[in-house]
Amino acid sequence: MKVLVLTHRLPFAPNRGDRVRAYHIIRQLARRASVHVVSLVHDAAEAAEADAMRRDGLNVTIARVSRLRNLVRGAAGLLSSTPLTHLLLDSPEITGAIEEGLRDGDPDVVFAYCSGMARFAMEPPLDRFPFVLDFVDIDSGKWADFAAVASGPKRWLYRREARCLSAFEALAARRAAATAVVTPREADALEKVCPDVRAHVISNGVDLQYLAPQDAPSPNPEVVFTGVFSYAPNADGAVWFARHVWPHVKARVPAARLTLAGASPLRRVRQLAESDPSIVVTGPVPDIRPYLWRSAIAVAPLFEARGVQNKVLEAAAAGLPSVVTSAVWAGLPPQGRGACRLANEPDAFASAVLDLLSMAPADRRAVTETADLASLSWPSCLAPLGTLIESAGRQTSSSPGVDVSRSVNNSLPLTIGL
Repeated sequence: MKVLVLTHRLPFAPNRGDRVRAYHIIRQLARRASVHVVSLVHDAAEAAEADAMRRDGLNVTIARVSRLRNLVRGAAGLLSSTPLTHLLLDSPEITGAIEEGLRDGDPDVVFAYCSGMARFAMEPPLDRFPFVLDFVDIDSGKWADFAAVASGPKRWLYRREARCLSAFEALAARRAAATAVVTPREADALEKVCPDVRAHVISNGVDLQYLAPQDAPSPNPEVVFTGVFSYAPNADGAVWFARHVWPHVKARVPAARLTLAGASPLRRVRQLAESDPSIVVTGPVPDIRPYLWRSAIAVAPLFEARGVQNKVLEAAAAGLPSVVTSAVWAGLPPQGRGACRLANEPDAFASAVLDLLSMAPADRRAVTETADLASLSWPSCLAPLGTLIESAGRQTSSSPGVDVSRSVNNSLPLTIGL
């Protein structure tokens, strides 16, 4: 079986949320299927990572995104009904990259990762092949959430994107041979957009072996928040936590330290460390594990969150309990919630952090062991996706767009090695 995979960001290295799921999907598919990845890349560093994927035996073709070109096109397209997502996730090289992906033979199925890449699966030359769409999150819902808390021009812009993108999501869901989302909450969101399509919930997993702590739990009162800090919900959460929660924690535990570990911190995030020596902002790190292993607990103070927050599952796998908001909690698989404490208001959040910091290190680690992480291995979580792809690949190229998502039986034997 041959699968052509379309991704909006190169799925390597798996160091951010929008790469991790795609990375593990491709890794599992490649065990038995022939996989060719066609990916947009957004800078030279990302483009260079394609060689690492090729060294692992994957066929990878990249298409470079021109940020300036796309911003100009995006501004010009505001009076149209085209989603800005499509104007910003575009490349003049994408046609050539897709043609390169077809040179070694037609795919049995096209796998589009996120709605931003679905349009390429629906256009020539790929529209003659069945395709499976992994929405991951319903992005129109994210923009609607942003619009609800924005004001002025941003509110108009976010509402426009939610409206235009939801119309496309409905079209793509109907055209796809099968659709997947990451949580039941996202399945409900898709049902509102497209009531006649049933999405399959394919949860994110966690790499237990990779993240397993190497030493005894840390006795130090260190708190860690991981993420890409150019992403507004992460940046907003970091600022909220530092300003409204962290002072309460420091008042009780003066030795406490907060690490904001992740790439591309916005200026307002960097300023947190400039004004408070107990806060460290790392910027990009080659390996997040040492920051997890040396910490006592993790936090995920996000008030706008879609899908599964991988950072929470990764913290649990590294032996850390987390304090999370309701927005994060709602997206977690039930098996992972045992490692978490839920809080939303500053006082309650600080109290939950202090309660965990007051525990003996071994007791904190024991909290994470109440979560059933063993059932959240990536191969286990992604197995149903293999069935969807296999079933879509059985369709003939003469009948694209047939929706098999209603008839696929997830108990079918899996033959592509997921």
